Amino acid sequence: MRLLAFDGRMGASGDMLLGALVAAGADPDVLSPVEDALDVSYRVRTVDKNGISATKVDVLLAETDGGDPRGEGHEADEYGHEDDSDADASEGVDDDANSDTSDTSDANDASDDDPRREHHLRGSLAGESGHGHSHSHEDGHSHGHGHSHGHSHHHGDDGHHHHDHTHSHGDGDHHEHSHHHDHTHAEGHGPHRTYPEVVELVESMDLPDSVVADATAIFRILGEAEAEVHGTDLEATHFHEVGADDAIADVVGTCLLLSDLDVERVVTGPISVGGGETTMSHGTYPIPAPAVLNVVEQADWSIRGGPVEAELLTPTGAAILAHVAEGVETLPSISVESSGYGAGGWDFPDHPNVLRAIVGDGGSRLVRDDISVLETNLDDVEPEVLGSLQETLKDAGARDVTILPTTMKKSRPGHLVKVIVKPDDVERVAYRLAVETGTLGIREHGAGHRWTARREFETASLDIDGDTYEVAVKVASDVDGDVYDRSAEYDDALAVAKETGLAVREVMRRAVDAVVEND
Repeated sequence: MRLLAFDGRMGASGDMLLGALVAAGADPDVLSPVEDALDVSYRVRTVDKNGISATKVDVLLAETDGGDPRGEGHEADEYGHEDDSDADASEGVDDDANSDTSDTSDANDASDDDPRREHHLRGSLAGESGHGHSHSHEDGHSHGHGHSHGHSHHHGDDGHHHHDHTHSHGDGDHHEHSHHHDHTHAEGHGPHRTYPEVVELVESMDLPDSVVADATAIFRILGEAEAEVHGTDLEATHFHEVGADDAIADVVGTCLLLSDLDVERVVTGPISVGGGETTMSHGTYPIPAPAVLNVVEQADWSIRGGPVEAELLTPTGAAILAHVAEGVETLPSISVESSGYGAGGWDFPDHPNVLRAIVGDGGSRLVRDDISVLETNLDDVEPEVLGSLQETLKDAGARDVTILPTTMKKSRPGHLVKVIVKPDDVERVAYRLAVETGTLGIREHGAGHRWTARREFETASLDIDGDTYEVAVKVASDVDGDVYDRSAEYDDALAVAKETGLAVREVMRRAVDAVVEND
C-alpha cells in the first residue's frame, strides 16, 4: 500500500501542506486548473529553515499593477508592521487562519514569510519588488525518486518580477512553464463567499471528480466549524479568509497534489498547536482558537501544545488533515521512496517551522474502516429475543452482531452482546439495542477502526441435470486487487441443494470453482 505520512510537530497550514507535497514528489504542474479558474498563481521556491532546505509555496495574484491591493498609501500590514524582511520571529500565528478566529496576535516581529503578513491583504514582498536595481537568483530542490524542480527569478526592464521554473523527471520527460507577475500575495483576495458559493466555484473548475469531492468535503468541515463559532447554519455562513481565492487555492491545490501522489493511505502523528493567546473579534482566546478546536473534534488524530508560543495549526490545515488523514502515535513501518519539508511562515530560534511528508510502501493491503463497538451484558432476556437481534440491529445500522455466552454475578448464566457500528450510527443502534433487550446500560468503546478486505459479489451459474442455477459468491481482495478468498453465499447454496438433492457444501464448492474458472 502506498502510504503518505505527515510529521506535524511544528503544526500544519495550507501552504505547509502544499510545500510538503511538492517536496515529497507531487508535480506542481497539476495545479494549473486552479490558476486557470482564479486570478492567482503558485510560486514554488526553496527556503532555509534552521538549516533544513524546505519548499515554500506562495499563492500570488496572477497580474497586478504593482500597487498595494489594500488601497493607495497603505504601507503597513494590519498589525502595524512595515514590510521588513529582515525581522526575526519568536512566536506568532500561521498563515491561513480565519480572520474571524485569528484577527490579531501577540507575536513579535516576523520574517518576510510572516503569517500575520500572509494572513491579511498586503503589498508586494519586501526584497522582491520596488527595487531600484535588478537582480537574479536561482534555487532548486530535488527528490530521491528522480523528480526535480528548478526555479529562476529575475527582474525585467518593466520593473516586474519574472518567475520561471522548470520541472525535470528521471524518465526523460521535461516540463517547463513560466509565470510573469508581480509578487503580490493573494491573501484575502476575492469575495467572501458562502459555503454554497465555494462549492459552486470548485465544481466549475476542470478537476477530477475525486478532487472535487475531497475539496468540497474539506470546505464543509471548515464551514461547519465557522458556523458553530458564530451560532449560524452552514448554508448562511459567510467564509472570511477561508473563502477567499488564496484559501481555495490552498485546499484545491492540496487535493490535486494528493491525487498526483496517488497514495492509498494518509497518516499523521499528533499535531502541535502551539501556545499563547490569539485575539479576534470576539475577544482574546487561548490557542488553539475556537474554529481550530471545532475542526479537530471531527479529526481522527490528536493534538498537543507547544513547542513554541505561537499559533501553529490553522483552520485550513486542520480541516485538510481532518478529511484525509488518520491518526497514529508513531510512524508506521514504511519503505521510504521520497520525503520533503513544507515551509511555514515563521523563523524560530530552535525549531524549524516545517511540515515533513514521507511517501513509500506502507505494507498493509487491507482497507481501513472506521467503527465503534457497542456491548452490553444480559442475564434475563428470552432466547427468542436474542435470536432476533441479528436482524433487528442490522436493520438499525449495525455492521455485525456477536452474542457470546458468559457467566455473570452470582454465577448466573448470561450473554455478552457485541455490536460493530459506524460512528454516525452509534446512537440509533444503541437505542434499538436498549429497547429490544431492556438493558439498563450500553458501553461504547469509542472511535476505532478495523481492517477489512475489498468485497465484491460474482454470480456462479451451475448446470445440474440440465437445469441452470445461480449462486452468489463473495470475493475478497486486497487494495491491489489480489484475491485471497472466495466463499459462496449459504442461502443461495441451500436453495439449490433443496431443489437438486446435492449437499450444501457440494453446491458451495461448485459455485466457487465456477467463479475461479471464469476469472
